[in-house]
Amino acid sequence: MALCQKAGWLILASALAVHAAEFPVRHAHWRKACAGIMTVDAAGVRFAGPAPHAWAWKLEDIQQLELAPDFIRVVTYESGRLPLEPDRGYTFTGRIPAAELAAALAPRMDRRLVLEMAQPIGAYAWSVPVKQLSRNGGSQGTLAFGAEGVAYRTPARDRSRTWRYADIQTFSSAGAFELSIVTREKDFHFQLKQPIDEARYNQLWLQIEQKNRRIEP
Repeated sequence: MALCQKAGWLILASALAVHAAEFPVRHAHWRKACAGIMTVDAAGVRFAGPAPHAWAWKLEDIQQLELAPDFIRVVTYESGRLPLEPDRGYTFTGRIPAAELAAALAPRMDRRLVLEMAQPIGAYAWSVPVKQLSRNGGSQGTLAFGAEGVAYRTPARDRSRTWRYADIQTFSSAGAFELSIVTREKDFHFQLKQPIDEARYNQLWLQIEQKNRRIEP
């Protein structure tokens, strides 16, 4: 990729194995926030902010990396400060070059990379309007199946997702109007607005199992 600058962030190259992506972000914490520069490359993720808000994580030390166009969240293996507190996470907001980062990081992070956006997944083999069910009311959108993955597209903020088939732990259905997708992040349950027939479901299930190498092609 040629050098280019747009909307306040700089992509030095599309291949993180050679160069880095650098862009300004704000680190959210319990009192206000602070500004700094985030760098993502083959070595890992680094945030350079005012002391003591400066960190560097190797990719193997990141338990989960959440990417969206307006934020990036690093969940580490560090224990929380309080008993029963989840492992520590760091949230940064700004104009994130999420699509470019996703393309470069996906081969390196596998299921630890959570794409909170709808990415292109090639020509759609099948798509269906759905409601994603959750305790806070859920969201409505479209579930689309491509050659290599699934995209959930919704106008609801931070609800879109993209999963490679190899990143899906379980794909199941309790009926013609239901689909469930279990990932490292969490379980996603969808109410279908159009039924999925048995042949279509079996085809998708087999494709996912083969991509995960649980069934030989």
